[in-house]
Amino acid sequence: MTGTRRDLPQLLGEARRWFEEGLLAALESEGVAPVTPPQMQLFAALDEDGTPVAELARRMGVARQTVHQAAHSLVAAGLLEQVPDPASARQRLIRRTAEGRRAHERASRALDRLEERLAERIGASALAALRSALEAPWGEPPEARVSRRPRP
Repeated sequence: MTGTRRDLPQLLGEARRWFEEGLLAALESEGVAPVTPPQMQLFAALDEDGTPVAELARRMGVARQTVHQAAHSLVAAGLLEQVPDPASARQRLIRRTAEGRRAHERASRALDRLEERLAERIGASALAALRSALEAPWGEPPEARVSRRPRP
């Protein structure tokens, strides 16, 4: 039986889902308000003192509206709040509430446990190599060259 070689983006996506599912299960078992993967991504992208929506959208690679929707539901859950940005009268910052900080600490501990479990499964040296490769600067993605053929 020959298997089809999966491409790297697919493998990275599966790895991300493994962590997301493990994290969601761990948070649920600790009584943290249920969150979705996009909400988790927003939560993880926040700076300690808060982050503007536009910056969150850039970090997450999504539209501002997507950030607004995720933030709104996390505000309603009591995990985030919107506060004035001291650097800009027109902007507001999204930041964790006290309950959000507690949830973030629980999530960090759960992620540490997931990494430990992964190290048990694939080996500590393989995990260290994976982390090293992912932390290395990759530079900008190569530009796609579009073929410009004259139309008949």
